[in-house]
Amino acid sequence: MAHFAELDSENVVKRVVVIHNNESPTEEAGINFLKNLYGADTNWKQTSYNTFGGVHYTDGSYTVPSEDQSKAFRMNYAGVNFTYNEEKDAFILPQPFPSWTLNESTCQWEAPIAYPGVWGSDVEGKYVWNEETQSWDDYPKE
Repeated sequence: MAHFAELDSENVVKRVVVIHNNESPTEEAGINFLKNLYGADTNWKQTSYNTFGGVHYTDGSYTVPSEDQSKAFRMNYAGVNFTYNEEKDAFILPQPFPSWTLNESTCQWEAPIAYPGVWGSDVEGKYVWNEETQSWDDYPKE
C-alpha cells in the first residue's frame, strides 16, 4: 500500500490516504490517480509509513531499523497538521511546546532537556514535559 498526504496552500497536511500499489507504481502515478479522484487542484506528496526521524523501520513500532535505508524518505510519516517543508523535502510535526527546537538532521522536535527514559521502551510515557518549569515530570498517577 502507498500513503499520500494532501497539502493545503500553506503545505499543511489536510489528510493522509492509502491507495493500492497498483495505482501508484511511482509517486507521480499515485498523485495523478489522486488528482483524478479528488480534483485536479489538489496537492499530494507521498509519505513513508515506516519512516521516523529520517530512519526507515521494519514496522510501525519504530524499534528495528530496516536494512534498506533507501526506503526512508521525507523524514517522517505525515499526519494531519504536519507541515511539508519543501527545502528539506520533509514532513515536520507541529511544534509541541515553544521551548522545543527542531533537530535539523532528523526533523524531530527536541526538548531543552533530554527525555529521562528511553523512547520506545517500557518507560515511555512515564514522564511528561512541563513547559512552565522546563522539566520532565513524573506522569500523574491515577
